[in-house]
Amino acid sequence: MTVNDPEAAHTSDYADAPADLRAMAVLLASAAADHIRVRRRELGVGGGRAEGTDVKSSRVDPVTVVDRESEDLIRRLVASLRPGDVVFGEEAGGAGARAEGVRWIVDPIDGTVNFLYGIPAYGVSIACEKDGRIVAGAVADVAGSRIFHAAKGGGAVMRDASGREEPLSCSAPTDLGVSLVATGFAYAAQRRAAQGGLVADLLADVRDIRRIGSAALDLCLLAAGAVDCYYEHGLNLWDWAAGALIAEEAGAVVKRPATEAGSADGELVAAAAPTVAEEFFAALQSRGALESINTLGR
Repeated sequence: MTVNDPEAAHTSDYADAPADLRAMAVLLASAAADHIRVRRRELGVGGGRAEGTDVKSSRVDPVTVVDRESEDLIRRLVASLRPGDVVFGEEAGGAGARAEGVRWIVDPIDGTVNFLYGIPAYGVSIACEKDGRIVAGAVADVAGSRIFHAAKGGGAVMRDASGREEPLSCSAPTDLGVSLVATGFAYAAQRRAAQGGLVADLLADVRDIRRIGSAALDLCLLAAGAVDCYYEHGLNLWDWAAGALIAEEAGAVVKRPATEAGSADGELVAAAAPTVAEEFFAALQSRGALESINTLGR
């Protein structure tokens, strides 16, 4: 299969079992990641610039032609492999929450700013929702040539560039004080200020803070034990749907909003290794951070 020939991938429809939907999510993420790697070389992306770049919610919130191409490729593959399914994507929108059937939730490049600057932390996030529940997901670490994937009740796995797979299991820190915490920030200046105040206050209670720039990869790193805790307010569904399932299947304790919540609601997505989850969530609660960022008052 080539990335420009989705019909070549069509041999038979994927079934509705979580394992089958997981396999399709891996295929979609892999194809999009291949395309992104090729197009980044062709466009000569770097220094925060690329041909065909525009902005969305603010002047620091970019979208590139490669974001759009990646989502279009995924949509064409879904139409070929499972014609009755719908797609909800970051760039072209699509079907909102549905109680029945299968919906693919797509972030074609999570970490577009990193992509533009050549920072090797950007991914493709594919989640599959069946009858209102997230049942499968895959996140391709494009620069690292890795794919993290999971099915509900089926565990989480990381596949490396050679095709070798290993099960994922989150870490087991002894307490919050030795826990490495990942987070992220919004594009709106006022919300960033509130998030900055929160992270400054939390910093004294933890080992350190990491801001990697991709929520999907943050959650996968948590699943792999590379960070111990993660939190972020104001994500969209496509940012967290696949990564949250992968983290949960790797043993993390995960708090997530309803799937219909959007960035404007400012709600929390958080996850932690089970050995420190109670302490971590208590630390967030003591700062009012289990609630929407809009209620923090900072």
